[in-house]
Amino acid sequence: MSDGNASMVEAFGSLAWRMDNLYFVVDQDGREVRFRMRDAQRRLFSRMHTRNIVLKARQMGFTTFIDLLGLDRALFVPNTVFAIVAESLPKASEIFDKKIKYPYERLPSPIRDKVGIVSESGSRLELSNGSRISVTVSARSMTCNFLHISEYGPISARYPDKAMEILTGSFPSVHASGIIFVESTAMGASGCFYDMVRQAILRQGNPARLSRDEFRLHFFPWFEDGTYSSQSELEVPARLERYFDGLEKRLGISLSQGQRKWYAMKEATLHEEMWREYPSFADEAFQSAQDGAYYREQFDRILSGRRITIVPYEEALPVYTGWDLGISDDMSVWFVQFHGSQCRVIDYYASSGEGIQHYIRVLHDKGYRYGGHFAPHDISVREIGTGLSRMEVASSLGLRFSRVPTNQDVMGGIQAARELLEFCWFDASKCEEGLKCLQAYRREWDDRHGCYKDRPLHDWSSHGADSFRTLAAAWKMGLIRDAGLAGTQGSVSETDLHVTGGMQPLW
Repeated sequence: MSDGNASMVEAFGSLAWRMDNLYFVVDQDGREVRFRMRDAQRRLFSRMHTRNIVLKARQMGFTTFIDLLGLDRALFVPNTVFAIVAESLPKASEIFDKKIKYPYERLPSPIRDKVGIVSESGSRLELSNGSRISVTVSARSMTCNFLHISEYGPISARYPDKAMEILTGSFPSVHASGIIFVESTAMGASGCFYDMVRQAILRQGNPARLSRDEFRLHFFPWFEDGTYSSQSELEVPARLERYFDGLEKRLGISLSQGQRKWYAMKEATLHEEMWREYPSFADEAFQSAQDGAYYREQFDRILSGRRITIVPYEEALPVYTGWDLGISDDMSVWFVQFHGSQCRVIDYYASSGEGIQHYIRVLHDKGYRYGGHFAPHDISVREIGTGLSRMEVASSLGLRFSRVPTNQDVMGGIQAARELLEFCWFDASKCEEGLKCLQAYRREWDDRHGCYKDRPLHDWSSHGADSFRTLAAAWKMGLIRDAGLAGTQGSVSETDLHVTGGMQPLW
């Protein structure tokens, strides 16, 4: 440490003191205030690791906190390279102005005299102590000491290619002894951010053994913010009281009546978006379908109705399958049974690089009693080399398909799937991968116009979504003779169930 820098540290105290006394920011009411760490921020400060994922509720101030940490390091540790990666260039410019320039310009003059601005270009500062601060959309060409990825969840959902670029380009730019913060709310149970959180959750059991390169998850639920409380006269709905009672039992916490009323007021406006914006536990943050998802409203109702649960196979009912036959032998299959006003989705299977014989063995090994198998139009296309279609090969092996013209009206098939989802109960374990596909299936994002296009994004979720669309189209066309729910309005409740073993909602 240089003599000049040592004298600065001596004059302005420890990092903890500086974070509570040195910086000025604009609060939520637009007022200039001295930044002081909130309780949640202080907990993050005390648990910081070299690699950090911050999954949090809205408006807890973590973006400001992390950026002030990076600014402080650039000021007090010479030759620091601090990069903030934002969702877009306009967002980068906003972060630079509010989170970097604003607090720097209000520093005590001795600091600004000692560590002045050598150059400023766009959203980039070069300081006289050799440190550099950049707010950008990629840090691939940089070598950083401190990296902050802001709102990686929305980036992963809307810009999967950009999220992968950050993963492969920005993360490796950080020196082994450097610090990374990935901070975001959730947006759908898929993508790079979701995968990072799931991996970090698996490592939570023994955080002391985390290596420098492994990410530590810091989750901050809404009830840890002391300001999230209300003295309203609002009566909390009974369903939310049951939810709160379950939370207290599951998490070992105690929620005040003020907290319950605050949540009820927010939930009345945000509905299922509460899970994403103000989650109570980490998995809940990913339950809400992401923006642009075709089946978002349907899954909001499925999740709130606890219809992802334990759905047993009923031997008295036939099983129907819906297929997608993708290129490179990618295939996916849904397994459903119908009973009264219920579509019971009991299983899902997907694989790639396998011939139709493999899937016939899978169907046989599952031991279900089948009532029909539905495949898209291209099952009858003849393969180059053999001259046989997959439909003919399957028929020769005892599996007979009914063709469904799914290519004629893709949007009509999506609408049929929306209608069928209103009656569906899913087995949480056997359908886990397929559920991810349905919830992630979404419109393609138009980056130029900042909106979604009127066509599906073709990605990893397409096969699972397309096979369900095949099944829904067959149901809509009346090809499933046991499906007596086509004219039923609305979805079913737990009290409608009459099945051996019962379907038990999972908390």
